Amino acid sequence: MSASQSLVIDLNCDMGESYGAWHMGNDIAVLPFVSSANVACGYHAGDPSTMRKTVAAAIEHKVAVGAHPSLPDLVGFGRRTMQITPQEAYDMVVCQIGALAAVAATQGARLHHVKAHGALYNMAAKDRGLSDAICRAVRDVDASLVLYGLAGSQLIAAAQDLGLRAASEVFADRSYQDDGSLTPRSQPGAMIEDVDTAIAQVLNMVQNRVVRSVNGRDVPVQADTLCIHGDQPNALVFARALREALSKAGIEVRAV
Repeated sequence: MSASQSLVIDLNCDMGESYGAWHMGNDIAVLPFVSSANVACGYHAGDPSTMRKTVAAAIEHKVAVGAHPSLPDLVGFGRRTMQITPQEAYDMVVCQIGALAAVAATQGARLHHVKAHGALYNMAAKDRGLSDAICRAVRDVDASLVLYGLAGSQLIAAAQDLGLRAASEVFADRSYQDDGSLTPRSQPGAMIEDVDTAIAQVLNMVQNRVVRSVNGRDVPVQADTLCIHGDQPNALVFARALREALSKAGIEVRAV
């Protein structure tokens, strides 16, 4: 990165994950610190009322709105692997983008991006067939949408091959493996709960374009958008601290 080039990062957060009487996350408090919101579309979390309220709140805070499609797994919060075909992946992503796009339209807005959730995201990151299906679904609904995908993954490659705008995503609160994949949540150390550790990882990814793996290896990474998980208990603390650290480092926060 030359001195003449300014550093920019999008700060995204998964939101709208409440469902009925079940409350998840602290969306309203986190919104002032992020630049884009990934809104659950009802398959892993969220319901029509929550979708509407979350989209309206994001618009009020001038935060870009994106669809967060998932496997159909409310009980497992979309984090359990399911055997699906590429056609099934295509169909479920089309339906979820369409639902949130309609909600956004009622609020006078349009969707900005699409980011798959949980197991669907992780499955597609390594499975080119699923990645192609997800990216075709995005393109066929609205080719102007940005595809958010794990940096270096099949999702990014598939989006680029289809001519979609792609944003390579990195994570503040997740540890990495030597191949650039995320440490599975079932393994110890998968989640980074210390704010200072998360900030150090983020600055390394944005400024130096590498992430230190759990085995101590520096793995090259492209950081276009940075994710904070809205369902973690200290999401607000993470969001506020990260935004402050990025500002102090001279890194601009804005949507892709």
